[in-house]
Amino acid sequence: MATQTHGEADKRSGPGRPAKGGPRTTPVVFIRQIVAELRKVIWPTRNALVTYTVVCLVFVVFMATIVTLLDVGIAKLMFWVF
Repeated sequence: MATQTHGEADKRSGPGRPAKGGPRTTPVVFIRQIVAELRKVIWPTRNALVTYTVVCLVFVVFMATIVTLLDVGIAKLMFWVF
């Protein structure tokens, strides 16, 4: 059975948020942290990047074609109705 507590609410800050009034990070430390995080990134190879780009462009052209055809079709239907 879970224990229930009554009384004052927990005053911790939300997840990932620094406590109010805590020490601030200097710009130099901030830049160092950015560089450290970017070193952890697994960058895609040139082949993977080209593949992802082509897939994205084909999808965008496909969706633009569908939207264009629907727009033209609905416009012609409206002209026929009215």
